[in-house]
Amino acid sequence: MRKVTQAIESSAIPREGTRPQGSDVAERVTRVATPIVAALGIELVAVRYGGGKAGGTVRVTIDKPGGVTLDECARVSRAVGHALDVEDPIEHRYTLEVSSPGLDRALEGPSDYRKSVGRLVRVKTRAPWEGPRVMTGRLKGVEGDAVCVADEAGEEWTIPWQAIVQARLEVEW
Repeated sequence: MRKVTQAIESSAIPREGTRPQGSDVAERVTRVATPIVAALGIELVAVRYGGGKAGGTVRVTIDKPGGVTLDECARVSRAVGHALDVEDPIEHRYTLEVSSPGLDRALEGPSDYRKSVGRLVRVKTRAPWEGPRVMTGRLKGVEGDAVCVADEAGEEWTIPWQAIVQARLEVEW
């Protein structure tokens, strides 16, 4: 799996008042990072935050057609890092990681699925879905509230969004 990563560490100075944590931090970072990443001609795929009072990690995933380079990850890391220093959404030390989604990227939402039509995917499901719990096949399309996958035997399955636990692209060698 090829994954490009650039990480920096920040020691934001605490300020008065309360700060959002967990997914609130990810949402705030997303609001800060989206226009910056877009101005660089790159797509913001996902922002995740994990950690506690002692420190945490902000993971920013970026992509563009043809993939992103280490230099682009570094450029986004510097620009977003500077903006986060100004906005200061996290009151303690944190590490900012900027990376590509990798060859076996997770499919995060409907736009990721649409862009991946025709690709080999691995989908994990849950009840109330009555089909296979894990399926590998070709993504055929997105149909409103579901995705269509043709398994290795050629059988097509329409899987509702709420039944999908995780979906990833499979690397084709």
